[in-house]
Amino acid sequence: MDQDHPFRPESLMMSYGYKPSLSEGAIKSPIFLTSTFVFKSAEEGKAFFEVAYGLRERGQQEELGLIYSRINNPDLEILENRLTLWDKAEDCAVFESGMSAITTVLLEFLAPGDLLVHSTPVYGGTDHFIQHFLNKIGVHTMGFTAGEERDALMERIKASGLGHKLRMIYVETPANPTNALIDIAACRTVADAFATADQPVHVAVDNTYLGPLWQHPLDHGADFSLYSATKYIGGHSDLIAAAVCGSKAVIGRVKALRTFLGNMASPHTGWMLMRSLETLKVRMEKQAANAAHVVAFLADHPKVEKVYHLSRIPEGTAEHETFRRQCASPGAMVSFDVKGGEPAAFRFMNALKLVKLAVSLGGTESLAEHPATMTHAGVDPQHREAMSITGKMVRLSVGVEHHEDIIWDLRQALERV
Repeated sequence: MDQDHPFRPESLMMSYGYKPSLSEGAIKSPIFLTSTFVFKSAEEGKAFFEVAYGLRERGQQEELGLIYSRINNPDLEILENRLTLWDKAEDCAVFESGMSAITTVLLEFLAPGDLLVHSTPVYGGTDHFIQHFLNKIGVHTMGFTAGEERDALMERIKASGLGHKLRMIYVETPANPTNALIDIAACRTVADAFATADQPVHVAVDNTYLGPLWQHPLDHGADFSLYSATKYIGGHSDLIAAAVCGSKAVIGRVKALRTFLGNMASPHTGWMLMRSLETLKVRMEKQAANAAHVVAFLADHPKVEKVYHLSRIPEGTAEHETFRRQCASPGAMVSFDVKGGEPAAFRFMNALKLVKLAVSLGGTESLAEHPATMTHAGVDPQHREAMSITGKMVRLSVGVEHHEDIIWDLRQALERV
């Protein structure tokens, strides 16, 4: 038997990073509900704090000792170790919510006067933080759309006179809720064009829509792969959490700020996410298979004007080439325009029986929501219109139910339109 067999991530989700011998032989990691940890000696406590506070580098064989659950906790450390496997990342940091992860990364790597270039559209909470909070503290921001990732964007950055202040390109791809696809490698090219030897330009990607299974931003030049772990990673609509994956250098900085902001996930949340990771692949594959059936149904329905799904990208286009190179699946998030505008969309959603009317995504149950008046209500109305986020759009998160039952529900609800 080959002792060096490279096990796949889905096979390691049950055991990686956990030693049963350290927990009375328990097959699953216990929930470590403790605020603080006992040192074997004063010298050990000193050594742990030296590493934790960056007073010295960790030794080659030295592990970061347990100090206090705001700094580290066994449940979080095991979870972070497992999450690195999907993205082949060096390190990972988990947070109490998607927005806490996004804001911590932006605050750590941006300062007043810096330029942040970001894709549009992005999740409504992210949009608000960029447009209102970052601008309030003096960070310059510039949005761009799919198809504008390379030459056109580079020219606009140069024309702004702020190219020397560019510090980060932040991308949400596929975009929520339009499924617009951004070329991550092209963003890396733009970032490198404005970087200097002593001032890197980082690329951060919100990978929530495709999850850790279907897109790996680090492989395409990103420095950060961010997730709202509430969604596919958690997958059961019963927790709020987030994760950020990347190199030890950048995640080390993220974890340092997380320690002082205190926005790490709780041990219980970490334990629940470890449970969910065990079924991540089978859940997401079922959801993607269901979504393919749903898209085929919606695309042929006379009351549906347009379907937004990665499988609908026309072949031979630059966006399709990006999809082929960057994505392993078209995913399970579907948006569509209902003929008749907002009143028709509302009649459709109010008539649903199996599919639940709620925000969020990636859970086992199918969900429907109205982006223009719900998740993206805080986005500038003109910007929403320009991004096709209109009153007629409905967003579906396809769950694991039988696809024929989902389609039956969509059909009977569309009959009410």
